[in-house]
Amino acid sequence: MHERTYVGAIDQGTTGTRFIVFDHGGQPVANAYETHEQIYPEPGWVEHDPEEIWENTAAVIERALDDAGIDAAQLAAIGITNQRETTLVWDRESGQPVYNAIVWQDRRTTDRIEGLERDGKDDWIRETTGLEPDAYFSATKVEWLLDNADPIKLRRMRPEDVRDRAEAGELCFGTIDSWLIYKLTGEHVTDVTNASRTMLFDIHEMTWDDDLLAEFGVPEAVLPEVRPSSDDDYYGTTDAEGFLGASVPVAGALGDQQAALFGQTCFDAGDAKNTYGTGSFMLMNTGEEAVSSEHGLLTTVGFQRSGEPVQYALEGSIFITGAAIEWLEDLTLIDDPAESEALARSVDSTDGVYVVPAFTGLGAPHWDQRARGTIVGMTRGTRREHIVRATLESIAFQTRDVAEAMLEDSGIELSGLRVDGGAVKNNFLCQLQADVVGTEIVRPEVDETTALGAAYAAGLAVDYWESLEALRENWQIDREFEPASDADVDERYGRWQEAVERSLDWARDDER
Repeated sequence: MHERTYVGAIDQGTTGTRFIVFDHGGQPVANAYETHEQIYPEPGWVEHDPEEIWENTAAVIERALDDAGIDAAQLAAIGITNQRETTLVWDRESGQPVYNAIVWQDRRTTDRIEGLERDGKDDWIRETTGLEPDAYFSATKVEWLLDNADPIKLRRMRPEDVRDRAEAGELCFGTIDSWLIYKLTGEHVTDVTNASRTMLFDIHEMTWDDDLLAEFGVPEAVLPEVRPSSDDDYYGTTDAEGFLGASVPVAGALGDQQAALFGQTCFDAGDAKNTYGTGSFMLMNTGEEAVSSEHGLLTTVGFQRSGEPVQYALEGSIFITGAAIEWLEDLTLIDDPAESEALARSVDSTDGVYVVPAFTGLGAPHWDQRARGTIVGMTRGTRREHIVRATLESIAFQTRDVAEAMLEDSGIELSGLRVDGGAVKNNFLCQLQADVVGTEIVRPEVDETTALGAAYAAGLAVDYWESLEALRENWQIDREFEPASDADVDERYGRWQEAVERSLDWARDDER
């Protein structure tokens, strides 16, 4: 191996794929990004082309290495982090997907979830998986794929053969991490964090649950092997004859939010982070205890290192935050996300306007699949600046919803919140978040913490980094935002909750 070595991280997200190379200090030395198409076949349906995602992944790896003048042989390991819950099924031999990947945002299986709730199965699912039954998770997506996938893509298959081939183990089910590991190494593997998001996995026994598999008609033969997030035995290695031209261990994987928890070095019980991406996801490490939520949060696997106990987390999943800023662009209310900060600062308040960005329903703590986007409080004097500011405030208010639920469940007061993701470049939003939640907001120097977490997991597995303490020493603060006195914040938060009430249970079957 070359004297100068690095660790690479594939960050496969909802809108694009990034490859970042990190040095031993946890600093990025190479970076490449490529977007992929968002496919909307019907209202409420969201799909991605798995082949496009793989092609983009290979392309950004090659481009990042080339741009930085790094040889693939200088990579000590590769880690993967991914958009969670997004689900696909592919042919085990040919590697050909049977259908597009169904994205985590997709709502096509809402009726199936409501049927489970009518049948009184929601408590069973919640107790076993730690998840709130929702179309968001993978179980109903893979069920839909096995029942409805286009057989033409499997070449010469008869329609009734999809389930037959699944039972025979000729097909593979996985989330995007599994797909990329398969394409890189030929192995059918997932990690504990991604498995915990499928709604098919018992997070207490740490195994696929036979009763859940039977409920959703998922054959055991299609399941990936579940491995630690940081795996000393590796998931596999890249093919020296393949596109990289080197044999590199693929040794770490975490779902994107758990990767950010790891990248923010939230290794101890009580440590918390919030990631602002397409949605926002607040996670608090609860240690070796899987804390059950009574307030609409998820109990999930935080991470696991080889030979060590699983670390659990409480999670508040907010479906739309950064995507709400993109929506402002779509409406041409702003030209680019950076403009939102200046426009929000240009007015003293929202002038009574509240935006509830429930474009794909509401996640924690409400869990209403039929909630829809709502703007209330507009007058003839409402200007775009008010709507932009109200949209940013909606991000802060949704985070307070989750923070209060987390306090109720865990009994732990937030002493600070580590933040990351694209939206935290907005200083106005960070200060607003501190004011609304009433806690210190800490932004790290390296804001690509999702990719960094995947790199850390892979690097620990190959002894590139020796310990968690070495990773803590890498973590550096860029800026801290202290909560300012805001006399009317509680009143505004109360009005926000009233606006949320107006968004609930809006969508009907014929207009989803």
